[in-house]
Amino acid sequence: MAVPRAKTSKAKTRRRQGLNMRLKAPTLVECGNCGNLVLTHRVCPKCGFYHGRQVITPENNG
Repeated sequence: MAVPRAKTSKAKTRRRQGLNMRLKAPTLVECGNCGNLVLTHRVCPKCGFYHGRQVITPENNG
């Protein structure tokens, strides 16, 4: 059975764990209708389109 030769240091452990705990930026794509940046697989809040068709009627605030 394999046995480690020495204890893994705190720095090495935390460096390895830190790479896996980092935050990732959300993936944004352009809306095919208005060009607004939206999250993937979501209805565009600006125009209400999803996958080339009108899904919701957006509310104009202001």
